Amino acid sequence: MPRKARPYPKLRHVRTGIIGYGGAFNMGKHHGESMNATGKISVVAVCDKDPVRAAVGKTDFVDVQTFTNIEQMLKTVELDLCVVILPHNLHAPVAIQCAAAGKHVVVEKPMCLSDAEAVAMIGAAEANHTMLSVFHNRRWDGDFCALRELLNKGLIGQVYHVEMFGGGYHAPGTWWRANKAISGGTFFDWGAHYLDWLLQLIPGKITGVTGFFHKLKWPESTNEDNVEAAIRFDNGAVAHVQMSSLAAVGKERWRILGSEGAILSVGDKFQVHTYVDGYQATLDVPQVPSDWHAYYRNIAAHLTGDEELIVKPQEARRVIAVMDAAEQSSKSGVTVALACEG
Repeated sequence: MPRKARPYPKLRHVRTGIIGYGGAFNMGKHHGESMNATGKISVVAVCDKDPVRAAVGKTDFVDVQTFTNIEQMLKTVELDLCVVILPHNLHAPVAIQCAAAGKHVVVEKPMCLSDAEAVAMIGAAEANHTMLSVFHNRRWDGDFCALRELLNKGLIGQVYHVEMFGGGYHAPGTWWRANKAISGGTFFDWGAHYLDWLLQLIPGKITGVTGFFHKLKWPESTNEDNVEAAIRFDNGAVAHVQMSSLAAVGKERWRILGSEGAILSVGDKFQVHTYVDGYQATLDVPQVPSDWHAYYRNIAAHLTGDEELIVKPQEARRVIAVMDAAEQSSKSGVTVALACEG
C-alpha cells in the first residue's frame, strides 16, 4: 500500500518559537538546546508572560526575539514551529491558536486535560494542514528501551499482566502542578509517561478502564493522593498503573508476566526470568543509555525530510483518553470504554 502523503510541504530549516519559557525545571532551555542540537531547527523567538523569564531566554539563546504576548509573537516573527511549554490547562487552547496561525506544534506532555480537548487539537492541525506532536521524549529512556527490546525478543512469551508504579509517601507541594484545575490531577504528570510507555508495549485495542482515585491526605494539594487504573486489552492482557503520594511502602516501576517468564525492574537493571529447554534461567539485564535528543531529531527529520513522525497525536490522545476514562470510572464505579477505540 503506498504511503499516504502528508498534508504539509518539507521545510529547508525549521524556525521555532518557544511559548512558556520559565517555570518548571528550566524546560524552555532544555527544549531549545535539544532543538538546536539537530542542526535543522533553530530557536528564533521566546514568549513568556513574565518579562523576567522571557529575558532569560535571551540570555540562553542570544539571537532570539522575546515576547510577552503569544499573538504578537505569531504576527511578528516568521515561524514554522511553536513549542508549547505552559501549564497543562493551557496546552489545548494555545496549540489550537498556533495551528490556526499555520504553525506546526509540539506540546509538552500531557497533551491536554480531556479527550474532547485532544480531539479539538487534532482537528485544528488537520484543518490547517500542520503537524501536531506531543513531547513524549521518555520513549527514549534507557530502561524503557531495554525493556522494549527484551519483550521484542520474546524472552517471556506473550505478555498478559503488567504492573507499573510511581510515587511514595510525601506531600505533593503547593504549586500549579499540585492544583487539579490547572494540572488535571495526579495522573497528568509522570502518569502520562507511564501510560505512553504501556501503550507502546501493548498497542492493541483497549476494551475497558477501571479507575480508583483517593483523596485522603495532603489538603494543601487539590490533586488526588493516589490514582490507579486497571486497563484491559482485546488480547486479554491486563495492566495496572498506580501513581501515588500516599504509598508508605512502594514497589519497583515494572513487573511484567508472560506466558514463558517474567520481568522485574530492580534498581538500574531488569531481572528476567525465562525458561531454556525446560530449565529456569534468571538474567540480569542492564539499562541502555538514554537518548532524549532523539525526539527532536525525529521532528527535524520529519519536517525537513521524509522520516515518519514517531510520536503521533492519535497516540498521545489515547494516553489522555485512558486518564479520562479512569476518572470517570472512579466516579461511577463501573468500567469505562474509550471513545477513541470505537
